[in-house]
Amino acid sequence: MRSLFAAVGLAAIVLSVSACSGYGNSSPMTPNNSPSPPADAITINIVAMNGAQSFSPDPSTVPVGKRVVWHNLDSITHRVVFDDGEVDTGNIAPGAFSTPTGLVGPGPYHCSIHPSMIGRADDGQ
Repeated sequence: MRSLFAAVGLAAIVLSVSACSGYGNSSPMTPNNSPSPPADAITINIVAMNGAQSFSPDPSTVPVGKRVVWHNLDSITHRVVFDDGEVDTGNIAPGAFSTPTGLVGPGPYHCSIHPSMIGRADDGQ
C-alpha cells in the first residue's frame, strides 16, 4: 500500500512539473511573439492607463511620413487611433508592437479602448 501512495505521489509531481513548464503545450509562454519593429521606425511606448502620461514620449516628434510603431508595455490591450481617423493600429496585445504606420501628419491620438489615454505626435517644425 505504501508503494502505491508513493507511485501516485510521484505521478502527481511529474504531472505538476510538466504542466508548469509548458511541455505538451504548443502555445508560447510569453503573451506575444510579435516581431521587433523596423530599425528606421520611431517607437512610441504605451506605458500605462494614466491620461496624458499614457504614452512615452509625449508629445513625440515624428516627421511627416515617418514610420511609427507603438509598443505596448502595459499589461492590458490597447488600440491607438488618431483623432482625425487617419491612423488606427488595431488592438495591440501586452508586450506587442503595432504594425509600422506612416503618419500623414502631426496630431492628437488616443486609445479607443481607454479614451482617457491621450497623446500627440508633432512634426518637429
